[in-house]
Amino acid sequence: MSITEPPVRARPFIDTDVLFAVHPEWLHDSYVYVHAHMSETNQEMLVRIWKSTFLIDKGSGNKSALVHAENITFAPVWTIVPQNFSYTFLLIFHALPKSCTVFDLVEQIPQPGGFYIPDIMRNKSDVYHLNLAF
Repeated sequence: MSITEPPVRARPFIDTDVLFAVHPEWLHDSYVYVHAHMSETNQEMLVRIWKSTFLIDKGSGNKSALVHAENITFAPVWTIVPQNFSYTFLLIFHALPKSCTVFDLVEQIPQPGGFYIPDIMRNKSDVYHLNLAF
């Protein structure tokens, strides 16, 4: 008899050894960091991210792929966000083109309800804090 992992996790596991092993010089790299913040909701929610999530340059249409996610599960596994609980997760993408000034965050999935945040103004640090409303 085999034991299978449940399709829902209360909180994804974050390997703290990996987090503490990051060298400060690595923070000056060619990645884009998106910190997504979800406000408290009056009901429990399920969230997940698909690997088909991109940052899309409004000028060129270039897509920067998602390379890593923290504190959110990848589809098909769901993450539970309890009622009346603020939730934050991190998405890391490949670099945007140097010419990019405005981009969209688009979760391209075969069903309704994907994340879509349009017209994000580019900054010098390529670190963003986005508030998600549901």
